[in-house]
Amino acid sequence: MTSRSRPRELRSCGVPNFSSLPLSPALLQALEGLAYTEMTPVQAQSLPTMLAGRDLIAQAPTGSGKTVAFGLGLLQRLDPALLRVQALVLCPTRELADQVAKEIRRLATAIPNLKVLILTGGVSLAPQLASLRKDSHVIVGTPGRVQEMLRKKVLHLAGVRTLVLDEADRMLDMGFEEPIREIVGKTPARRQSLLFSATYPEEIRAIG
Repeated sequence: MTSRSRPRELRSCGVPNFSSLPLSPALLQALEGLAYTEMTPVQAQSLPTMLAGRDLIAQAPTGSGKTVAFGLGLLQRLDPALLRVQALVLCPTRELADQVAKEIRRLATAIPNLKVLILTGGVSLAPQLASLRKDSHVIVGTPGRVQEMLRKKVLHLAGVRTLVLDEADRMLDMGFEEPIREIVGKTPARRQSLLFSATYPEEIRAIG
């Protein structure tokens, strides 16, 4: 992964509270409203690294709480007043992208006017093209559809501060390595890269 420092790899951790983290008041308010108090292991170990602005490689299966972890990390780095794409999350399937976007919106309930856009295949292209006419802060999508939007020159990633690859090993298994490499190449070199994967094939370490 492209990085200003060596990405940290996660394995185990303790379980402190979200209140122990240097999160914005808006995010702490959202967590309180969702009754999220104690962190899961992956959240407890990954969030300090993310909030410090460092790159991350985390071993995190489905159901571990990784979406809340990287959702908080990317939202903490956002400037809501700057209306352009500042975070990009790539997921292997439309269903997972929908779930991730829903969770990010829940975490952002106390951030006024924050815009999250889903770009996935398997649905009509026209509504997504129309949505791209209005800038968004966060894009959650599948590699094929995001690549398509980039090639149509209707999506611009020059302002991305945080790039998340969710279930990276599954995306490689589905044949998305080439689209992911193209997409990553359109993001700034000076960005935060967060990679969540259940396993660690060698291709994952070199994908960013």
